Amino acid sequence: MSPRHYLALVAVAAGVTWAVTPLVRALGVRWRVVAKPGGRNVHEGEIARIGGLGIVVGFAAAVSLQAIGERFLHWGGGLLSGGWPVAGVAGGLAVIFVVGLLDDIFDLRAGGKLAGQALAAGIVIAAGVRVDFVANPFGGGLLALGLLGIPVTLFWIVGFSNVINLIDGLDGLAAGVTAIAATTFLVLASQSNQLEATAMACALIGACVGFLRYNFSPASIFMGDSGALFLGFALSSIALLGVMKSVAAVTLVVPLLIIGVPIFDTVSAIIRRTLHGRPLHEADRGHIHHRLLGRGFTQRQTVIVIYVWSAALAVGAYGMRFAPALIRLVTFVVLALLSGVMASWLGLFESAHQHGVEDRS
Repeated sequence: MSPRHYLALVAVAAGVTWAVTPLVRALGVRWRVVAKPGGRNVHEGEIARIGGLGIVVGFAAAVSLQAIGERFLHWGGGLLSGGWPVAGVAGGLAVIFVVGLLDDIFDLRAGGKLAGQALAAGIVIAAGVRVDFVANPFGGGLLALGLLGIPVTLFWIVGFSNVINLIDGLDGLAAGVTAIAATTFLVLASQSNQLEATAMACALIGACVGFLRYNFSPASIFMGDSGALFLGFALSSIALLGVMKSVAAVTLVVPLLIIGVPIFDTVSAIIRRTLHGRPLHEADRGHIHHRLLGRGFTQRQTVIVIYVWSAALAVGAYGMRFAPALIRLVTFVVLALLSGVMASWLGLFESAHQHGVEDRS
């Protein structure tokens, strides 16, 4: 696959998402699947929150184009030759989208939503896509996981899905962070010749870019859980199909650093809620974007700060692939210390009700 091929897939996904999203927005309003003003919400008027449908249609269009090209035009790629692993990822993506859409419409209980996520991840695992071994991030050697690879992969997929879902708190935030991560995955997968992952990464980037036309502040549509869970699930699958198949990139640290901001936000939320005796699944206003808003940043400024932060981590993660063991260790320690300083400055472990911060949805 050439750069021109990548751009074509990105363009198709972006164009279809851009064209379809206004129709999805109209359906959301008509079906009354909307986020209403008041309470924790600061937006004005009712805003449709099933934008994930537009993202999925754009993603599917680009992936379908790639498959048609492979079948009839002799395009390079690995979707049709990917066998059960690619089919399993496709099935898992379909299930996670349905779970998210049902949650957007009916507000599923936490247990039911988690069960749906586990089912979607189970389809991928049953198709043979899983973490079979891990590498020492600070040295050489591989460790075979055996049967332990099944729960590790389950946690990996469900974890990715939820960290993107949790950071979806401001206009354009989840879509932008996902596009940055998917771009890095695209580079890594293409360099290791994992073409099925490359095609999916292109489709994901384009769908996010197309959706940002309507979702960047001030948003006229929200992606909802149908979009956020789909984006996280897609990222986890692309990492499993592409990034982690390469021995040079097999360490878990690389893809985890690429989505380091959402992970940092999620871990902070778990610690905060545990310290203050709050249920882990209970929404609060203590996430990174809330704290930045509380520091006086506007919504757009907050989103751009997190974009830059995410891009910096992605570049660092990419560079770690080629660094000696000592440099990897130093980089990891520095990032950990900086994360601690950031957490302290933002007050991420303090009660979420100690700051008068706002949320958009």
